[in-house]
Amino acid sequence: MASDFLRRWVIFVSLGEALGFAVPAAVGALLFDESTAVLGASVIIAGVIEGVLLGSAQWLVLRSELPRLALARWAGWTVVGVVAAYTLGLLPSVMYESWSQWPVVAQVLLFVVMGLCLLATIGTAQWVELRRHVDRAGRWILGTAAAWAAALATFGLISTPLWQEGQSVELRILIGVSAGLAMAVVMALITGLVMRALLTGPASARGAA
Repeated sequence: MASDFLRRWVIFVSLGEALGFAVPAAVGALLFDESTAVLGASVIIAGVIEGVLLGSAQWLVLRSELPRLALARWAGWTVVGVVAAYTLGLLPSVMYESWSQWPVVAQVLLFVVMGLCLLATIGTAQWVELRRHVDRAGRWILGTAAAWAAALATFGLISTPLWQEGQSVELRILIGVSAGLAMAVVMALITGLVMRALLTGPASARGAA
């Protein structure tokens, strides 16, 4: 039963995140030469779609384990987390003229704090709902942070060497989507293991109001 849950989670969540991420990836590639404000706002809006698809994919697997978990609430909190993550990720470029004048130590501290906050955004947002259904829900925040750290590292390792100056929009999108698929699988596998561990907790916690 546990292995079946993990298999379904990895399949559904990988597809949901890969399809969802393809939207902001395409938007970013299409608007790459636009101003930072236009590009940032467009990517954040596209992130709403990613959040809906990711949250919905997770819910499709969770609904059999947590029957009282509402799609609207789970997907809604996932959207909040994804939008917060994109906002934090884009802030350094938007505020470059300000922080670039800071001492190096302050810049490093800023990026460390913002990076940790970014990794925890989705897990923290989903925790708001998850804690109503399972015990030890706080572990979801740490688990998802670790999952996204590994997933984003995977994305960077694949996409960074492939993206080059002068490439066509179509090629930039293809690279982003392909790297996004690998990112989604890594994230889905790690979060699936974390969620499976949470669901094997006290049965009385499941479906709690």
